[in-house]
Amino acid sequence: MGAYILRRLLLVIPTLLGIMIVNFTLVQFVPGGPIEQILAQMQGEGDVFAGFAGGEGAPAEETFGSDSEYIGARGLPKEFIEELEKEFGFDKPPVERFLTMMGNYLTLDFGESYFRSISVIDLVLEKMPVSISLGLWSTLIAYLVSIPLGIRKAIKDGSTFDTWTSGTIIVAYAIPGFLFAILLLVLFAGGSYWQIFPLRGLTSDNWESLSLFGKIVDYFWHIALPIIALTISAFATLTLLTKNSFLDEIKKQYVMTARAKGLSESKVLYGHVFRNAMLIVIAGFPAVFIGVFFGGSIIIETIFSLDGLGRLGFEAAVARDYPVIFGTLFIFGLMGLVVGIISDLMYVLVDPRIDFEKREG
Repeated sequence: MGAYILRRLLLVIPTLLGIMIVNFTLVQFVPGGPIEQILAQMQGEGDVFAGFAGGEGAPAEETFGSDSEYIGARGLPKEFIEELEKEFGFDKPPVERFLTMMGNYLTLDFGESYFRSISVIDLVLEKMPVSISLGLWSTLIAYLVSIPLGIRKAIKDGSTFDTWTSGTIIVAYAIPGFLFAILLLVLFAGGSYWQIFPLRGLTSDNWESLSLFGKIVDYFWHIALPIIALTISAFATLTLLTKNSFLDEIKKQYVMTARAKGLSESKVLYGHVFRNAMLIVIAGFPAVFIGVFFGGSIIIETIFSLDGLGRLGFEAAVARDYPVIFGTLFIFGLMGLVVGIISDLMYVLVDPRIDFEKREG
């Protein structure tokens, strides 16, 4: 097992390098870089992309202009543009910039945001509590509900209970998360009906003055609606996965043998079937959490005005804040690859009979 883990760790390096190369290369062809963002704002255009639609600028003879690659550079001296390029490092060729960036990342130097005057690490740490709250609680709730429900559906396979719960789960899965989030806001957060939950934020303004119990209540009061909206679609996959895993195990010979020996149904199900059926479900917990943590919260964070990593990534992409984009990509890519290894270790922990060394051989 040690050799397998070592090989997987060594594969992290070329995989992560490939991710960074592809994304860095793609960014070179995307219009509207950070310098153009600044120039557009200085020219009063507000958004750099407005310049690509055309529009009147200063006369050619009065501009830096006509031969500049920056659409927002009209009327600005060439020396100023060159100074901006030097400050952002764009006076160097892309290959040199990429090698410098990766060299800094190896020393955990992820640079500073172009537009926020704060290091990328500090920015990520600042936004982390929101994303951890959403990812952790939604994953835990999904597992706590889906596993018992899936087991019950497997036991009652084909019954009225199984049919109705399957229909409900599929409908819930089909509803887009953002649409369900808006529905929750309208119903329970001061829309057209009830003002039960707060509209935005992770805590109240007076959170620091609350008692420990008051802080806990206030925290869960704020995250209740975002968690429900984020979790609703996760029930279907986990519940059906649990049900199908149980059904596959129940039909195996060892279950028939256990029943023939006179073991009770609960002993058969929870003493023998559960461990084998839950292998794929429990072992996939890290991957599910990372998936919710990184991928599922962007729209939810925006709708509920939560300042988390999803929203940070979206804003960085819009503003072309390259240090934030590539820094978070490197960090999260590394975490995702490590979580893949942890998932494999979870398989071995749940069922020691699994040996990845023999499977590779």
